[in-house]
Amino acid sequence: MSVEDAAKEERIGGAMETAKVIVHALILALIVRVFFYQPFNIPSGSMKDTLLIGDYLFVSKTSYGYSKHSFPFSPDLFEGRVLGDEPERGDVAVFKLPRDNETDYIKRVIGLPGDRVQMRDGVLYINDKMVPKVRDGNYQGLDYYGRKVSIPRYRETLPNGVAYHVLDEEPAGAYDNTSVYRVPEGHYFMMGDNRDNSSDSRVLNNVGYVPYENLIGRADILFFSATENYSIFTPWTWPGSIRWSRFFNLVR
Repeated sequence: MSVEDAAKEERIGGAMETAKVIVHALILALIVRVFFYQPFNIPSGSMKDTLLIGDYLFVSKTSYGYSKHSFPFSPDLFEGRVLGDEPERGDVAVFKLPRDNETDYIKRVIGLPGDRVQMRDGVLYINDKMVPKVRDGNYQGLDYYGRKVSIPRYRETLPNGVAYHVLDEEPAGAYDNTSVYRVPEGHYFMMGDNRDNSSDSRVLNNVGYVPYENLIGRADILFFSATENYSIFTPWTWPGSIRWSRFFNLVR
Protein backbone atom coordinates (compact mmCIF):
# COMPACT_ATOMS: atom_id res chain seq x y z
CA MET A 1 0.00 0.00 0.00
CA SER A 2 1.33 3.37 -1.00
CA VAL A 3 1.77 6.26 1.41
CA GLU A 4 -1.08 8.13 -0.32
CA ASP A 5 -3.43 5.13 0.01
CA ALA A 6 -2.53 4.73 3.68
CA ALA A 7 -3.20 8.43 4.32
CA LYS A 8 -6.53 8.22 2.49
CA GLU A 9 -7.54 5.14 4.48
CA GLU A 10 -6.59 6.92 7.71
CA ARG A 11 -8.72 9.93 6.78
CA ILE A 12 -11.70 7.70 5.98
CA GLY A 13 -11.22 5.83 9.26
CA GLY A 14 -11.05 9.11 11.17
CA ALA A 15 -14.23 10.39 9.49
CA MET A 16 -16.07 7.18 10.33
CA GLU A 17 -15.01 7.39 13.97
CA THR A 18 -16.21 11.00 14.12
CA ALA A 19 -19.53 9.98 12.56
CA LYS A 20 -19.91 7.18 15.13
CA VAL A 21 -19.31 9.61 18.00
CA ILE A 22 -21.93 12.02 16.59
CA VAL A 23 -24.48 9.23 16.10
CA HIS A 24 -23.90 7.90 19.62
CA ALA A 25 -24.25 11.41 21.07
CA LEU A 26 -27.53 11.93 19.18
CA ILE A 27 -28.88 8.59 20.37
CA LEU A 28 -27.92 9.42 23.97
CA ALA A 29 -29.55 12.86 23.69
CA LEU A 30 -32.72 11.26 22.30
CA ILE A 31 -32.84 8.74 25.15
CA VAL A 32 -32.43 11.52 27.74
CA ARG A 33 -35.07 13.64 25.96
CA VAL A 34 -37.63 10.83 25.71
CA PHE A 35 -37.18 9.10 29.07
CA PHE A 36 -35.58 11.51 31.54
CA TYR A 37 -35.50 15.28 30.93
CA GLN A 38 -37.37 17.32 28.34
CA PRO A 39 -36.34 20.93 27.63
CA PHE A 40 -39.22 23.41 27.71
CA ASN A 41 -39.36 27.16 27.11
CA ILE A 42 -41.81 29.64 28.58
CA PRO A 43 -43.87 31.38 25.85
CA SER A 44 -46.25 33.42 28.03
CA GLY A 45 -46.40 35.38 31.27
CA SER A 46 -48.99 33.20 33.02
CA MET A 47 -46.44 31.99 35.61
CA LYS A 48 -44.83 35.33 36.50
CA ASP A 49 -42.89 35.96 38.58
CA THR A 50 -41.92 32.33 39.15
CA LEU A 51 -41.25 31.83 35.43
CA LEU A 52 -40.70 34.54 32.84
CA ILE A 53 -41.07 34.65 29.07
CA GLY A 54 -37.74 33.47 27.68
CA ASP A 55 -36.97 31.04 30.51
CA TYR A 56 -35.72 27.61 29.44
CA LEU A 57 -36.04 24.72 31.85
CA PHE A 58 -35.66 20.99 32.22
CA VAL A 59 -38.81 18.97 32.93
CA SER A 60 -38.29 15.72 34.83
CA LYS A 61 -40.24 12.89 33.20
CA THR A 62 -39.35 10.42 35.93
CA SER A 63 -41.25 12.46 38.53
CA TYR A 64 -44.71 11.23 37.51
CA GLY A 65 -43.82 8.13 35.51
CA TYR A 66 -44.84 7.65 31.89
CA SER A 67 -48.01 7.88 29.84
CA LYS A 68 -48.47 8.07 26.08
CA HIS A 69 -48.02 11.84 26.37
CA SER A 70 -44.50 11.32 27.72
CA PHE A 71 -43.34 10.47 24.22
CA PRO A 72 -43.17 12.58 21.03
CA PHE A 73 -46.50 12.67 19.14
CA SER A 74 -48.28 10.83 21.99
CA PRO A 75 -48.30 7.35 20.41
CA ASP A 76 -51.18 5.19 21.59
CA LEU A 77 -48.89 2.56 23.14
CA PHE A 78 -50.75 1.96 26.42
CA GLU A 79 -53.42 3.43 28.68
CA GLY A 80 -52.84 5.25 31.97
CA ARG A 81 -49.37 5.59 33.51
CA VAL A 82 -46.54 3.25 34.37
CA LEU A 83 -43.93 3.72 37.12
CA GLY A 84 -46.00 6.70 38.18
CA ASP A 85 -45.81 8.83 41.30
CA GLU A 86 -48.58 11.31 41.96
CA PRO A 87 -47.79 15.03 41.83
CA GLU A 88 -47.64 16.98 45.04
CA ARG A 89 -49.61 20.12 45.73
CA GLY A 90 -47.49 23.08 44.66
CA ASP A 91 -45.52 21.30 41.93
CA VAL A 92 -44.96 23.29 38.74
CA ALA A 93 -45.93 20.79 36.05
CA VAL A 94 -46.05 20.57 32.27
CA PHE A 95 -49.10 18.83 30.80
CA LYS A 96 -50.97 18.33 27.56
CA LEU A 97 -54.03 20.57 27.27
CA PRO A 98 -57.01 18.24 27.75
CA ARG A 99 -58.99 20.05 25.06
CA ASP A 100 -56.70 18.89 22.24
CA ASN A 101 -54.13 16.59 23.90
CA GLU A 102 -51.46 18.36 21.83
CA THR A 103 -50.65 21.79 23.30
CA ASP A 104 -48.10 21.91 26.12
CA TYR A 105 -49.12 23.99 29.15
CA ILE A 106 -47.25 24.75 32.36
CA LYS A 107 -49.05 25.62 35.59
CA ARG A 108 -48.91 24.92 39.32
CA VAL A 109 -50.72 21.96 40.89
CA ILE A 110 -53.26 23.49 43.28
CA GLY A 111 -56.04 20.95 43.65
CA LEU A 112 -55.70 17.19 44.10
CA PRO A 113 -58.33 14.54 43.27
CA GLY A 114 -61.39 15.00 45.48
CA ASP A 115 -60.51 18.59 46.50
CA ARG A 116 -62.92 21.50 46.46
CA VAL A 117 -61.28 24.65 45.07
CA GLN A 118 -62.71 28.16 45.01
CA MET A 119 -61.60 31.79 44.59
CA ARG A 120 -63.24 34.38 46.85
CA ASP A 121 -62.26 38.03 46.41
CA GLY A 122 -58.92 36.98 44.94
CA VAL A 123 -58.15 34.59 47.80
CA LEU A 124 -57.75 30.86 47.20
CA TYR A 125 -59.78 28.37 49.25
CA ILE A 126 -59.09 24.64 49.29
CA ASN A 127 -61.67 22.39 50.95
CA ASP A 128 -63.32 25.50 52.43
CA LYS A 129 -60.10 26.63 54.15
CA MET A 130 -58.45 29.89 53.17
CA VAL A 131 -54.93 29.62 51.75
CA PRO A 132 -52.78 32.29 53.46
CA LYS A 133 -51.93 35.17 51.11
CA VAL A 134 -49.55 37.83 52.43
CA ARG A 135 -48.40 40.97 50.60
CA ASP A 136 -44.74 40.74 49.60
CA GLY A 137 -43.80 43.88 47.70
CA ASN A 138 -44.27 44.43 43.98
CA TYR A 139 -43.20 42.73 40.80
CA GLN A 140 -41.38 45.16 38.53
CA GLY A 141 -41.64 44.28 34.86
CA LEU A 142 -42.74 45.33 31.40
CA ASP A 143 -46.21 45.17 29.88
CA TYR A 144 -47.13 44.04 26.36
CA TYR A 145 -46.05 47.41 24.97
CA GLY A 146 -42.71 47.46 26.77
CA ARG A 147 -43.81 49.95 29.40
CA LYS A 148 -42.65 49.55 33.00
CA VAL A 149 -45.30 48.21 35.36
CA SER A 150 -45.47 47.52 39.08
CA ILE A 151 -47.82 44.69 40.06
CA PRO A 152 -48.79 43.77 43.64
CA ARG A 153 -47.10 40.53 44.67
CA TYR A 154 -48.21 38.13 47.41
CA ARG A 155 -46.79 35.05 49.08
CA GLU A 156 -49.22 32.16 49.09
CA THR A 157 -48.71 29.09 51.28
CA LEU A 158 -50.51 25.83 50.49
CA PRO A 159 -51.72 23.38 53.18
CA ASN A 160 -48.60 21.21 52.71
CA GLY A 161 -46.31 24.19 53.38
CA VAL A 162 -45.27 24.92 49.79
CA ALA A 163 -44.95 28.69 49.38
CA TYR A 164 -44.55 30.78 46.23
CA HIS A 165 -45.35 34.21 44.82
CA VAL A 166 -48.55 35.13 43.00
CA LEU A 167 -49.34 38.38 41.19
CA ASP A 168 -52.66 40.17 41.59
CA GLU A 169 -52.86 42.85 38.90
CA GLU A 170 -56.63 43.44 39.05
CA PRO A 171 -58.40 43.74 42.43
CA ALA A 172 -61.58 42.30 40.88
CA GLY A 173 -60.32 40.11 38.08
CA ALA A 174 -62.51 37.86 35.97
CA TYR A 175 -61.70 34.76 38.02
CA ASP A 176 -61.22 36.34 41.47
CA ASN A 177 -64.67 35.06 42.45
CA THR A 178 -65.74 31.63 41.28
CA SER A 179 -68.10 28.83 42.09
CA VAL A 180 -66.72 25.74 43.83
CA TYR A 181 -64.67 23.44 41.59
CA ARG A 182 -64.86 19.79 42.60
CA VAL A 183 -61.79 18.01 41.28
CA PRO A 184 -62.74 14.58 39.85
CA GLU A 185 -60.83 11.45 40.76
CA GLY A 186 -57.77 10.98 38.58
CA HIS A 187 -57.61 14.71 37.77
CA TYR A 188 -55.77 17.80 39.01
CA PHE A 189 -56.60 21.49 39.31
CA MET A 190 -53.89 23.71 37.81
CA MET A 191 -53.42 27.47 38.21
CA GLY A 192 -50.96 30.07 36.96
CA ASP A 193 -49.10 32.25 39.47
CA ASN A 194 -50.00 35.36 37.45
CA ARG A 195 -53.60 34.98 38.55
CA ASP A 196 -55.26 37.67 36.40
CA ASN A 197 -53.38 36.66 33.26
CA SER A 198 -53.64 32.89 33.22
CA SER A 199 -55.96 30.57 31.37
CA ASP A 200 -56.02 27.57 33.69
CA SER A 201 -58.35 25.09 35.36
CA ARG A 202 -60.63 27.92 36.41
CA VAL A 203 -61.61 28.15 32.73
CA LEU A 204 -63.47 24.88 32.34
CA ASN A 205 -64.16 25.22 28.61
CA ASN A 206 -60.49 25.83 27.81
CA VAL A 207 -58.32 23.98 30.34
CA GLY A 208 -60.50 22.56 33.08
CA TYR A 209 -59.47 19.57 35.15
CA VAL A 210 -56.27 17.90 33.96
CA PRO A 211 -56.23 14.07 33.78
CA TYR A 212 -53.30 12.32 35.47
CA GLU A 213 -52.48 10.77 32.10
CA ASN A 214 -51.91 14.23 30.56
CA LEU A 215 -49.05 15.15 32.90
CA ILE A 216 -45.67 15.20 31.15
CA GLY A 217 -43.41 16.00 34.08
CA ARG A 218 -42.34 18.36 36.84
CA ALA A 219 -40.39 21.52 36.04
CA ASP A 220 -37.16 21.13 38.00
CA ILE A 221 -34.40 23.52 36.96
CA LEU A 222 -33.94 26.66 34.90
CA PHE A 223 -30.90 26.34 32.66
CA PHE A 224 -31.15 29.51 30.51
CA SER A 225 -33.09 32.76 30.45
CA ALA A 226 -33.20 35.73 28.10
CA THR A 227 -35.42 38.70 27.40
CA GLU A 228 -37.73 38.76 24.39
CA ASN A 229 -35.30 40.82 22.29
CA TYR A 230 -32.52 38.23 22.68
CA SER A 231 -30.98 36.87 19.47
CA ILE A 232 -28.19 34.34 19.15
CA PHE A 233 -27.03 36.20 16.06
CA THR A 234 -26.28 39.47 17.89
CA PRO A 235 -23.75 38.51 20.59
CA TRP A 236 -23.00 42.15 21.37
CA THR A 237 -26.51 42.39 22.92
CA TRP A 238 -26.11 39.33 25.14
CA PRO A 239 -24.86 41.10 28.31
CA GLY A 240 -28.08 43.12 28.45
CA SER A 241 -30.57 40.54 27.20
CA ILE A 242 -29.44 37.37 29.00
CA ARG A 243 -30.74 37.00 32.56
CA TRP A 244 -27.55 35.56 34.03
CA SER A 245 -28.89 35.45 37.59
CA ARG A 246 -31.61 32.96 36.63
CA PHE A 247 -29.23 30.30 35.30
CA PHE A 248 -29.52 26.95 37.14
CA ASN A 249 -32.19 28.16 39.56
CA LEU A 250 -34.50 25.49 40.94
CA VAL A 251 -38.17 25.89 40.01
CA ARG A 252 -40.26 26.31 43.15
